[in-house]
Amino acid sequence: QVQLVESGGGLVQPGGSLRLSCAASEFTLDYYAIGWFRQAPGKEREGVSCIDSSDGSTYYADSVKGRFTISRDNAKNTVYLQMNSLKPEDTAVYYCAAGLIATLGEADFGSWGQGTQVTVSS
Repeated sequence: QVQLVESGGGLVQPGGSLRLSCAASEFTLDYYAIGWFRQAPGKEREGVSCIDSSDGSTYYADSVKGRFTISRDNAKNTVYLQMNSLKPEDTAVYYCAAGLIATLGEADFGSWGQGTQVTVSS
C-alpha cells in the first residue's frame, strides 16, 4: 500500500494562499492518479481535485475551479495543491490519496494520507 504524507496546511486569512504537498517515500507517485479531498466539520468528505497518471489531465470540483491548481513534480515524487483566493468555506482537513483512475470519487482511491488542517479565518 502506498504511504502518503500531506503537509503545508495552516491558518490563512480570506483571500490568502497555501500550497499543500503530498509526498511518498517508498513508491513512485507518477504511477498513480492522485486526488485531493477535504472534509469540513460535520460534512462528508468531498473530492477537490485530481491528476491523472498517464497524461497529466487535471480535474476540479466546481467550488474550487479557477482558484486551486494541482500539479506533479516527478523528480521530487510530490503532488501539490496550490490554493489561491481562499475562502472560509475552504476550511477543512485536506487529504491526498492514490488510485488507478483520475476521478473525484473517494471510492476510486485506496491509499490515503493522514490529512492536514487548513483554516481560513480572519
